[in-house]
Amino acid sequence: MPEPSTRLFLILPAVADAHAFKPTLAATLAAGDIACVLLPTGPDSKTIAQALMPLVQERDAAFLIEGDPRLAARIGADGVHVAYAPDAVEAALSSLGTDAIVGAGALASRDDAMSAGELGASYVMFGESDAAGLPAPADDTLARVAWWAEIFNVPCVAYAASLDDVGPLAEARAEFIALGDAVWKHSAGPANAVERANALLANAVLTA
Repeated sequence: MPEPSTRLFLILPAVADAHAFKPTLAATLAAGDIACVLLPTGPDSKTIAQALMPLVQERDAAFLIEGDPRLAARIGADGVHVAYAPDAVEAALSSLGTDAIVGAGALASRDDAMSAGELGASYVMFGESDAAGLPAPADDTLARVAWWAEIFNVPCVAYAASLDDVGPLAEARAEFIALGDAVWKHSAGPANAVERANALLANAVLTA
């Protein structure tokens, strides 16, 4: 049976002190294969991004900024992740160019996902937390991933609220699994969470 080629997409926590956080991030990046790291919007995003981005890029992982294409362009980030709206995707593509990564999340419907792909988004993300911090139900995310993977070529990022969701989402053919609190709040530490997630990916098997 073919094996999935799913990779991890790491969403950083709120970082107040980039210098203090760097050893944790370094150990987490060293623990296993990570394709991409996303910095959420915060009060000091520029300073934090400039401190952490070299560490990420040295590991051959892409560094993305949430919601701020201009900042991504100024500091040399690999791209941006935007909450879906046609003008947001178009503005990001215009600001960063076709070589950059422009991902779309906060997709309210399947039509929004298709529209994001048609506009040229580099990936669509399903299942991430809402404004209240609550992720989408795991079954809903799994269904959307399976639907998308069956029909479309644009890569899909599936948010896993728990490490238990990693295997099923990989087997549904998500190209990337996004992990946030499941890594940073893991009882054995973030590095151990990344090790476990990569082991789950290695053991996931596609059925067709």
